[in-house]
Amino acid sequence: MSRRLIFTLVFLVCLALLAVAFYMEYVMGLEPCPLCWLQRYAFMAVAAVGLLAVIHNPAGWGGRLYGLIMAVFAGAGLGLAGRQLWLQSLPADQVPACGPSVDYLLDVMPLFEVLSIAMKGTGDCAEVLWSFLGLSIAGWTAVFFALMALTGLVILAGYFDRRRRR
Repeated sequence: MSRRLIFTLVFLVCLALLAVAFYMEYVMGLEPCPLCWLQRYAFMAVAAVGLLAVIHNPAGWGGRLYGLIMAVFAGAGLGLAGRQLWLQSLPADQVPACGPSVDYLLDVMPLFEVLSIAMKGTGDCAEVLWSFLGLSIAGWTAVFFALMALTGLVILAGYFDRRRRR
């Protein structure tokens, strides 16, 4: 399997996951919490790296660098999903208070304050509004971020380099 195909698959999976997120928001009516928004941005970053890698298609260390960048963005997303899973596991009396929507925060606060609040999470982030096979949305995003981070590390290790196929 070529490295270009792997990056194409990563890009397409990210697009599909983002489509599901927007479907859940606009069709199912599930309001995303601040951590959900940050996870979406992490998927967008991973998708952008995948698309750039497909277009550029560098050989050797260039491709490995794309793998490293992808692993970093996916690792950040995994950290955000892990934070949300931790909030979801808290007893009800330890859950932080709910906060205003991200749209409101962006209207009244500077971007870095909004990011700080979003990374801490709010009570909204602790709610489990949907689950599938026993995993919440945060659980599923953690699974996909872990797979993408692992894929990036495998690419970084040179597993898909053209020279190794001989």
